[in-house]
Order: sequence, then C-alpha cells, then structure tokens
Amino acid sequence: MTDGVTSADGAEVPVPEPSLPAGASLAAGASPVRPFVVRDVTDPWAFRALERVQVRAWGYPDREVLPGTMFRISAVTGGVVLGAYANLPPDDPAGQVPVGLAFGFPALRGAEVWHHSHLLAVHPQWRGTGMAVALKLAQRERALAQGLTRMTWTFDPLVARNARLNLGKLGAVARTYLPDWYALEDDQAAAFPADRLMVEWDLTRLHAGRPAPPPRGQVALEALDDDLRPGPARLYLAGGRVLAEVPARPEALEESVRREWRLALREVLGTYLSRGYVVTDLARAGHRAHYVLSRE
Repeated sequence: MTDGVTSADGAEVPVPEPSLPAGASLAAGASPVRPFVVRDVTDPWAFRALERVQVRAWGYPDREVLPGTMFRISAVTGGVVLGAYANLPPDDPAGQVPVGLAFGFPALRGAEVWHHSHLLAVHPQWRGTGMAVALKLAQRERALAQGLTRMTWTFDPLVARNARLNLGKLGAVARTYLPDWYALEDDQAAAFPADRLMVEWDLTRLHAGRPAPPPRGQVALEALDDDLRPGPARLYLAGGRVLAEVPARPEALEESVRREWRLALREVLGTYLSRGYVVTDLARAGHRAHYVLSRE
C-alpha cells in the first residue's frame, strides 16, 4: 500500500512509504543526525494523512481511527497535533508522508488543568529510532508553553514495550489501574478486556532515560516454572518494592493465556496501587520483564 499527495493539477500522485535509512538509529554511539523530523501539523490534508499512521501502527479498523477532522479542530482549540516525517530533502514528496504522530489536548477536573495525551503512534518500521521519545518530548514542550505542568495518558499493561518507554525512558509513573477502560469489540461477553494503566508525567522534571534495572524486590506475580501462564497472586506483601511479572511478548501467547495474564495483572496491580504503591519502572532479566511497584 502507498500513501498519496495531491499534485498541482489535482491528480493523486502515489508516493512510496518512506523507508528508514539503512543503519539509522538513535542508539548509543549512533550519528546525532536523526533520520526523522517532528513538526506541528496545521494543514487539513496533512491531518488526514495522520489517519493512515494509526492503521500502520496498530492495524486499526476504520471505526477506531481518529479522523483528520478531529485533529483539525483540536489543533485550533488548544490541542497538540504533531507529526513525524522522514528527514528528506524538501523537494522529496516522501518527506511529506507521516510515519509517526502524537496527539493530546487540555484536560479539566475541578480547578485542575493538565495535558492528556490520547495518541502516540509510530510506524512499525520506525520503531527503535527514538521517534516515540522525540514525539513525547516535543509534546511536553508544547504543553509547558501553554502553562501546563502535568501530562497523563493510558497504556495497555500487557504491552511491556510501552511500559519501558513510559516508565524507564520518560520517567512517568502509574498510580491508577483502569479495568475495562475501552469497549473495543461488539460482543461484550466474549471481548478481550481492554484494561489500561493511567500514567502521570511531571513535565517540570526532565528525566534522563535509564537502563532497565534488574528485578529486585518481593515478587507478587510471576510465571509458573516451565510454563507461560501466570502463577498465583501474592497480595499479602508489604515491602517497599514489589515486582509483578508481565509477558515480554504477549502477542505470541494464545488468547486464553493472555486473558489469564490480563486478569492476574488486574488483580495484582489494582490491589497494590489501591494500597498506595506506584508503578515506577520496568525491570528486566534476560527475556523476562517485571513491573516495579514502590511505596510513595
């Protein structure tokens, strides 16, 4: 599939999807020149192009895609709409095809106002380039310019990759577990529960990304020996640091096993968060990953 831009005579000109340059990376020791640029999106047709980024990133059906019209109105009413594009010469039309996006808007509860980030999407081919972090930092700059000092967003606690970004690289924390946060399927009884963790990010403290720590602490949840299924939950722990294992590759598990992990994490994370613990990091040891919960 290709993206398209409109030529001067109105005909659609197919443009190949921009590829990541060979060897491009923001890993340690890599070139400081990024293979992408992040910029504010202001053109109505550029907003529409962001619809395709969501499909590329998550495989969304049409009903779940946030339309360009919503980006358009949000951008002029206080929202932040950012696109990431391949860093190509200005006359290369592939440089106008977005490969990542960040979208958020001011949120209000009582007298408190903050920025809520609703979408962060990166084309699979561009993951690992630092694009997600760059989009979040640019979003942070825009929110601070509006006088906002806190950002929130949600993520699926079964996706360890997202946890590593949110907690370890950005320095956000999670204090709230949200069971059945979204209705993403038609059949409620058979639907896979769409639980989320609510992340909070203090924008006044720029965090230096840190390597994943080793899993040290009392273990409240872990996989059974020689089995991919979760073991029994330990809800009686009271130490200052508690660990809850999460599958490193949940997409490789059968749905029944993923459901077991969903419910086990719901029980463990929900219980400890309700007792004043905060999810502060994602620990790793080999192929295994654990949420780190600390007492505030």
